[in-house]
Amino acid sequence: MDSTPQPPKGAKVRTSSFRRVRGLIALPVAALILSGCTVPSFGAYESDTTTGRSTYHLWQGFTIAAIIVGGLTLGLILWAVFRYRRKSADAIPKQTQYHLPLEWFYTIVPILIVFGLFAATVVVENKVTAEPKADVTIDVNAVQWGWTFQYPGTHALITGQTTQAPMFEMPAGANVHFELTATDVVHGFYLRNFNFSRLAIPGITNQWTFHAINTGEYFGQCTELCGLYHSIMYFRVKVVTMAQYKAWIASFNTPEGARAAEAAALATKQQLDSIIPTHPTTNHGVN
Repeated sequence: MDSTPQPPKGAKVRTSSFRRVRGLIALPVAALILSGCTVPSFGAYESDTTTGRSTYHLWQGFTIAAIIVGGLTLGLILWAVFRYRRKSADAIPKQTQYHLPLEWFYTIVPILIVFGLFAATVVVENKVTAEPKADVTIDVNAVQWGWTFQYPGTHALITGQTTQAPMFEMPAGANVHFELTATDVVHGFYLRNFNFSRLAIPGITNQWTFHAINTGEYFGQCTELCGLYHSIMYFRVKVVTMAQYKAWIASFNTPEGARAAEAAALATKQQLDSIIPTHPTTNHGVN
């Protein structure tokens, strides 16, 4: 004869609300783990530079942490709302306080999460601001409303104003050091696929290093409202192999390349002096 205690006849067997909530959370988490899905991008670009990918992974980590914390918080709120809702007009749910282990838990864990995210941010920022030995140096100058890219030690000079979108080149697999400034007002140097943005500020030189992983052409633009033609202040970067880059640079180190660079520099000076958009001759070299 079964001696297991049975509920009184007619009584409702109450299923634990906590178990139901736990099951609802565990099912999608388990499905995600077992499916072997890659972590989504959450709207960011994976990037084609080493530092850009570090920033991308940091963004993924922050977003995942926010989803977990937010989901857990929402789950606990919903559990408390439905588990301890008022059953009748006069009934008051049982009041519980001073649960020290739980209070220690929800005090210490958030602090540890904040410290962990802070430490990860410091590591990534140190990578982004590091200055390894440069293989190539490019001086960038922003002006209303165009860009100038100059390669010290060579005749290579890429420039363009207003409706032009100058394209400069850099090698993949090398440390390319940039020095950025502006002539007139504050501009913004932004490369979408590199997860990178820096301000171009008159009188200040901002420096950084790119280490491109893949070859290809990428779009850049000014992201700081700088005047009438800000919306079309574009540029492009072409990432090539080191051999292709050296051949491209060599194409400037000729009498013709030197004359073209001088003409481009003169046109840029005229633009600055007149404050009227012009269309200088731009030497893009041999691609």
